[in-house]
Amino acid sequence: MTEKKDRPLGDLFSELIQETRTLFRKEMELMRVEVSEKLDKLVKDAVAVGVAAVLLYAGLLTLIAAIVFGLAVFIPLWLSALLISIVFIGIGAGLLLKAKKDVSQMKLTPEKSQETLKETAQWAKAQMKPVR
Repeated sequence: MTEKKDRPLGDLFSELIQETRTLFRKEMELMRVEVSEKLDKLVKDAVAVGVAAVLLYAGLLTLIAAIVFGLAVFIPLWLSALLISIVFIGIGAGLLLKAKKDVSQMKLTPEKSQETLKETAQWAKAQMKPVR
């Protein structure tokens, strides 16, 4: 292969364009892989949360029934059920607000890919400037 300084400017420019295209394709592939990995993790976590929620719900219903019947020894059954439901509604509302806050703070953007894509674009701009 001949030295780059001996090659015509048109060939060098064509090579630069081809290498820039390849670089951008690789950057897009990196972004796709990164987003795919984040989505896979999110799906796995969502399934785990779903299974845990079903099990916790069944246990909670049993616990609530036990508490209501235990408290009914001292007060009427209807009042016992009302008081216990108010307590659990309050706890549930607090947990829901915390979960909503946590989800709103979650970052799902492919940060690494965005940064390298910006760097690549800046590099490509610098390479396209005419040599004086």
